[in-house]
Amino acid sequence: MSETTKRADYGRQELPREGAWISQVRPGSPADLAGLEPGMRIAAVNDVVPRDVIDWLWEADGAWCTVDVEVPGEEGLFTCDLEREPGQDWGIAFADPLFDGIHVCKNRCTFCFMAMLPPHMRSTMYLRDDDYRLSFLQGNFVTLTNVSDEEAERIIAHRMEPMNVSIQAVSAPVRERLLGRNAGRGMEVLERLCDAGLEIHGQVVVCPGDNDGDELRRTLDWVEARPNITSLALVPLGYTRWSKHYQESFSDHPEWARAVIELIAPYQRRARESLGLTRFQLSDEFYLDAHVEVPPAQTYDGYPQFYDGIGMVRSFIDECSELARTRGSEAARVRGWLREQGQRVLLATGGAALSCMRAFVGALELAEVADIQQIRCDFWGGNVDVTGLICGRDLREQLPRDLAGTHVILADVMFNEAGNMLDDVSRAQVAELVAERGGVLHVTACGAADLLDCLVGLTR
Repeated sequence: MSETTKRADYGRQELPREGAWISQVRPGSPADLAGLEPGMRIAAVNDVVPRDVIDWLWEADGAWCTVDVEVPGEEGLFTCDLEREPGQDWGIAFADPLFDGIHVCKNRCTFCFMAMLPPHMRSTMYLRDDDYRLSFLQGNFVTLTNVSDEEAERIIAHRMEPMNVSIQAVSAPVRERLLGRNAGRGMEVLERLCDAGLEIHGQVVVCPGDNDGDELRRTLDWVEARPNITSLALVPLGYTRWSKHYQESFSDHPEWARAVIELIAPYQRRARESLGLTRFQLSDEFYLDAHVEVPPAQTYDGYPQFYDGIGMVRSFIDECSELARTRGSEAARVRGWLREQGQRVLLATGGAALSCMRAFVGALELAEVADIQQIRCDFWGGNVDVTGLICGRDLREQLPRDLAGTHVILADVMFNEAGNMLDDVSRAQVAELVAERGGVLHVTACGAADLLDCLVGLTR
């Protein structure tokens, strides 16, 4: 993506260098014509030192701009003017959207997954960001506890919305118990953003015994009174075997999950009646934990928090139904080809996505040639069961020993951009493991259409 970056790569290998380092320049673009190249650093734009890509976009918003550029290995800076036509971008991509370094988290959240990691993993795994700029740019949730008055004014002045905010609770003692001593500052800044009319997407990680029940009701009442909080995601606590605070959650007690579903129902009903929006959204895990069907698509208001696991299951299931209607003949060709070749497909997935894989196989009538295997996240333990957290050692221990004639399909979210899993097992090592057992590895994106494309590709 030009001049911005794609989603955060939480499994990245190393942290980026500070500075506005250019990673790509599109041929024929204004930046290319001005002589800018990958590996250079923009030191200033219109005499302003950019702190991040937001400053760059703000200062370079017009038809022209002047940039001071550092060329590695050369002394001093050179200055050049960039000009562009209306609607044209500069043709620059930066190595990282934050030029002055990431704002790290100062909280001590009891539910923080990063605090439940095992020792001796790569150092970047332990970096906890709490940067309002990543909330605006990439959809990360932030607590706002480390936002200064100047930064709050910047958020308001630049209309950095929607801002994705971890609310967790509204009662001061509960917030302090969950987040730590800086919890009060987060509410101060959030109230300030609400008073300024910024759109907020909120999140509550529901922790049994801490912010559920009456405390959750207080939080819902507080949000209900603030219409600029256009969506609130409720996500159940996830914990690993290294958690110091929790040993059970809603996945261990379906009745707890059902109680949360019942508690939120009247808030959803009132929002639909008054606004035409559900607004209060439960993550897919609550429905899965409660063993009830996920709601229909219209419940999700266009999926404003899809990235937070809100509606992924429903969207996937509906996509499967659409594929069965529009591409059923392709699925039939895959089925016939696999049968003729005497081969099978193995869809390896985390427990949270089992219903999705079953919907895919069922809708496209692939049961006779496709198997589904849940891979437990034993590396993490606890109640972790999402596909993106499956590790290499889990695959090594749980994939069948005999994979002769089997195409093993894995989701690409298991791997970072460097091709490594969270335990540093590489994609090449997984492919070798599968090959040693007689199979062939295929890695695909997570959508139902992507999965069907992958299967169709086997027949070519």
